[in-house]
Amino acid sequence: MDNLELLSIGDANLDAFIVPSESESLCDINTKECLIAFSYADKIPVKTLDFSVGGNAGNNAVGTRRLGINSGAVLTLGDDSTGLQIIEKLRGEGVDLTYCIQQPATLSNFNVAVTYNGERTIFTYHAPRSYEFPVQLPKVPWMYLTSMGESYRPFYNHVAEWLIKNPGIKMAFNPGSWQLRGGVSEIGNILKLSHIVFVNKQEAEKLTGFEAKAEVTKDLLLALSGLGPKMSVITDGGNGAYLFDGNSFYHCGIMPMDAYERTGAGDAFGSGFLAAVIKGKTAQEALVWGTVNSASVIGYTGAQKGLLKENDIEMWIERFKSSGVKVDEM
Repeated sequence: MDNLELLSIGDANLDAFIVPSESESLCDINTKECLIAFSYADKIPVKTLDFSVGGNAGNNAVGTRRLGINSGAVLTLGDDSTGLQIIEKLRGEGVDLTYCIQQPATLSNFNVAVTYNGERTIFTYHAPRSYEFPVQLPKVPWMYLTSMGESYRPFYNHVAEWLIKNPGIKMAFNPGSWQLRGGVSEIGNILKLSHIVFVNKQEAEKLTGFEAKAEVTKDLLLALSGLGPKMSVITDGGNGAYLFDGNSFYHCGIMPMDAYERTGAGDAFGSGFLAAVIKGKTAQEALVWGTVNSASVIGYTGAQKGLLKENDIEMWIERFKSSGVKVDEM
């Protein structure tokens, strides 16, 4: 693809979604901890079965591509049927796959998500992986770096070196579980090189060591920005999204939507927000793009089916306004 505007870097996987017909939840009234229960050693009928490509980098590449950004993916996949399905899906969405690598004799990532009452419990298989940094990576305006598996460190070091050599490239960063586990001591250099960081409230608290109590506060946003990013974005489920752009603090509520299935809501927010920024929209407009994209995704199974296309955005912005949701300065 000519004139690449964004490279989405990280992992992609194939997701299987099942809705069992015979299950119940068991909740402890004191701790509010809930478990899904199945009959032991039984064959459980499944009402629906869906397959979808997922993974943060795959979701971002597809999400931004649908919103009119010339996106490519940097992925290390297995040389198996799962890897081929991931590639075919991304190719069908128009994502540039020049920098996707299939390693011989390896497997790809695969998840099984059990959906119950709009929430999902995920069984995840992360294939052992030695990530390969492409030799001829192009100098694109934007990079989106996100979750990678346990062996991510050498690859992240290559990313840091690449950004230092190419200061004109802006990076959005959404750390995954292994990166968050490593904390600032492991990813501090990446945070310092980031233009935008996307995390949820719990992740922000973990990275900063700052507890915001009931809601996201200015202090938490400032603490996150203190780690280096020029723009800090914190999502907090039903409480909406919060932003500090170096000058102003903003909060955006969520749209009143019934969630069918919440997989990919955070990735949809990130791809909507980032697409708006790349298109030159304001921080407030980017919050709206992220919010409506997320609202659409939770109405469908999987992380990509409900991702908005560029010609859907205006209609959804009108729905956003008519629902009374606003972007307010904090």
